[in-house]
Amino acid sequence: MKVIHLISGGDSGGAKTHVLSLLQNLNQTITAQLVCFRDGPFAEEARSRGIPTEIMGGNNIPRLQRQLKAYIRAGGYQLIHCHGSRANMVGALLRRSTGLPVVSTIHSDYRLDYMGRPLSRLTFGTINAWALRHLDYRIGVSDAMVDLLISRGFPPDRFYAIYNGIDFTPPPAQGERLPYLRSLGVDADEDSVVVGIAARLNPVKDMATLVRGYAAACRTCPRLRLVIAGEGPEREKLGALAQELGVNVTFAGWISGGMDQFYSALDINALTSLSETFPYALTEGARFRLATVASAVGGIPDLIDSGVNGCLFQPGDWQTLGEHLAALGSNDTLRRQLGEKLYEKASSKFSIQKTVDTQLHIYQEILRRHSRLKTTRDGVVICGAYGRGNAGDDAILEAILQEMALIDPDMPATVLSKEPKSTRLAYRVRSVSRTNMFAWHSAMRHAKLYINGGGSLIQDVTSRRSLWFYLLNIAVAKRCGCKVQMYGCGIGPVTRENHRRLAARVLNRYVDVITLREPDSREELRAMGVTKPEILLTADPALTLRKAEDDQIDSVLLRAGIPPQGRYLCFALRQWRGFEEKAPLFGAAACYAYKTYGLIPVFTAVEKHLDPAAARLAAQGLDIPHYFLDDAGGAGTIIGALSRMEAVVSMRLHALIFAAGQGIPLAGVVYDPKVSAFLRYTGQDNFTNLEDLTEAALRAMIDRAVGQAGHPETQAAAVERLQAMEGGNVAVARRLLKL
Repeated sequence: MKVIHLISGGDSGGAKTHVLSLLQNLNQTITAQLVCFRDGPFAEEARSRGIPTEIMGGNNIPRLQRQLKAYIRAGGYQLIHCHGSRANMVGALLRRSTGLPVVSTIHSDYRLDYMGRPLSRLTFGTINAWALRHLDYRIGVSDAMVDLLISRGFPPDRFYAIYNGIDFTPPPAQGERLPYLRSLGVDADEDSVVVGIAARLNPVKDMATLVRGYAAACRTCPRLRLVIAGEGPEREKLGALAQELGVNVTFAGWISGGMDQFYSALDINALTSLSETFPYALTEGARFRLATVASAVGGIPDLIDSGVNGCLFQPGDWQTLGEHLAALGSNDTLRRQLGEKLYEKASSKFSIQKTVDTQLHIYQEILRRHSRLKTTRDGVVICGAYGRGNAGDDAILEAILQEMALIDPDMPATVLSKEPKSTRLAYRVRSVSRTNMFAWHSAMRHAKLYINGGGSLIQDVTSRRSLWFYLLNIAVAKRCGCKVQMYGCGIGPVTRENHRRLAARVLNRYVDVITLREPDSREELRAMGVTKPEILLTADPALTLRKAEDDQIDSVLLRAGIPPQGRYLCFALRQWRGFEEKAPLFGAAACYAYKTYGLIPVFTAVEKHLDPAAARLAAQGLDIPHYFLDDAGGAGTIIGALSRMEAVVSMRLHALIFAAGQGIPLAGVVYDPKVSAFLRYTGQDNFTNLEDLTEAALRAMIDRAVGQAGHPETQAAAVERLQAMEGGNVAVARRLLKL
């Protein structure tokens, strides 16, 4: 593989470190040629690292374009990789003339690159914004940067994320700490706890928040010291602020001779930026096992799980920053624990080798996508109850997208969503509004397969209009030339006779294959008279999803104030007809479980906009310890949170599905036939109808669920069977796509 990298050659900071370390390591596997538009320290360092480097300068852009075009063709390069605004502009011009795919790595928010320089922002910033939209692919340094750009309208399926990685080889001994600190001007002794930051002193780094937070922390922890390494336009203003607040801040200027000795002398690493991608300063600090406090911006939360391996605060929140600094300054053990955990995560996930492997994978995928045969029809359109904040429905979408990628990793997919922007951000997939008929009609005319995406969409209990919408969608998709699959779905209840006739007519005429998540739905189709589509019994796609990693789960629980390693009983409740009358029974059952088994109730929301109200109604008046998990994030972290429970009492179907997949004992409260249908399908009989619920029945179900905790093998076998059957959904999609 031969890749040409374009860069201005005047870069510094994180972008410089990223490009040089990446190319140095890439050239051990592929040919990564660097072209700089000016000579100087950047190009000199590249040469010193053994990176093949060429200089093509001048301000005559048409001539530079012709020169590069000839150079690329003569060298047989397969891909153009740009870094920075000028390179992006040149890359956009080369895209059509060379016929090669062009990708840019975005190292910072292009709208903030010229902060405080209005003329440069108007000229270079505008050109860069134009160029970025005329490239084939973009790589954001962190998922957060990718999300930011998608939110600005960039195509979501043309993005990749990469993280700055470093070499975690143990650093050599750095000499004595106190003499070094004193050489920087820090008034430190053996008892001092030194907070440090290394960054350019410009507005984006928001050092004023650090100074204010430090001043607040010093009032309760006077052993703290602050040293700032760096220079910039904010230097005088920060000095004046420190003097005004009455604190001694050491401004060390630029550190010569490398940063290892600086980080080795610190106790706490800090970062207060208003905007970041994924700063090297944090992984450099992690390399020295430093406790870290940082603003929750960019990709920083991907490294730091607050309360688990570091502390996060919102940008500008100097009060919370001060509290974190005071707590770390006062607790030597806590600092060591957080520093060790940060090192463990950073060294395993954010090494330079991990960055190189990711970049190679991105190149391979881009070249594969670039050579993909262009056809008039390609990919899938997926329609379901998505973008409503319901973790169960969105879990179905996540599972279907993962399974489509198993069939074809480059398959185009378009999702119909109530909130297309949130769907694009969550899944990096094209998404259009359910109300934009022109958009989804256009998508159907270019797709091979239409998927009616799981859940109980064909029903009229919650809404007649939703039934009409999904039936209309199915009919339009078929008329547009798509194959139509109803994917791992449930059917019903369809209560009105005219709706049953309408549904049967549409499904018989327009659907190719229906795969069902439980047998009750098959009986409902037969009763409705649906006979013409192929009907197969499979399982719910959400059963294939896996829990998030432990540190992410810990972070979600800690944010809700829940100790990660307690003994818990989950209640997943929802508002429904008759729930208000029955709500006190759940509170009484929570008291019973706590006093009988020592299980602390955790009221967990699956639909984060609606379920918290039901939880608080049930918990009203509780005088025992209890917690509310109102927003556990996506499917992975919800599944992870449920995996920490000893049993789950649930009205919500997907809480039962998620818990079943983790082998957690279940007790179901049935408000809809789909709940009992799933439980019977897994061989469970521990459920009762909401309308029949009594305190005695609920206690008995909890007793049975707790008793099952010591014998998970029966449920595990049933779930494994269902997960194997779920593969039938994928097999049908593959067949209909003719792949």
